[in-house]
Amino acid sequence: MAAPTDIEDLIGLMARLPGLGPRSARRAVLVLLKKRGPLMAPLAQAMAHVALTARDCTICGNIGTEDICPICADPRRQTGEICVVQDVADLWAIERGGAFRGRYHVLGGTLSALDNIGPEELRIPLLLRRVREENLREVILALNATVDGQTTAHYIADVLEPTGVQLSSLAQGVPIGGELDYLDDGTIGAALKARRRV
Repeated sequence: MAAPTDIEDLIGLMARLPGLGPRSARRAVLVLLKKRGPLMAPLAQAMAHVALTARDCTICGNIGTEDICPICADPRRQTGEICVVQDVADLWAIERGGAFRGRYHVLGGTLSALDNIGPEELRIPLLLRRVREENLREVILALNATVDGQTTAHYIADVLEPTGVQLSSLAQGVPIGGELDYLDDGTIGAALKARRRV
């Protein structure tokens, strides 16, 4: 059995996960320890495997196990539409709703003067290149309705304006201050269908 220090280290690592504080992490580790055979060992193997095989899609930034994710590799998704999201969690949230059949572009964050995050730290230059090379007719800005999200959306709109591509943003259903990953599938689907020009 691992020494108590090792268990405390595991609790400390678990507590770093979103939604888990020290007490929740301690409870989760206790469950894992009680179910070492059926739960902890397979979980550890799966995590080790994903740590070795996971990679970012070279086109959109989604996470998968190949250089090009299944969404970008699917020719049926070449609809001329790209949905721009802050991170992979937002992409997965939109995919859960099943309302969008185009492709994505994951920025990897939002512009933030306080955190010294500018356009070069995000995948904005790559987005501009994709708009020019992929003959797109619409870019949907599906960014969180936060100050940083809206600042990023306005910046992208300014950068893409000379390209002539149609810009739209999510509309109904996304509350001010809301984050896509916490919305239900119906709300995301309604927001995509009722998007408006920027």
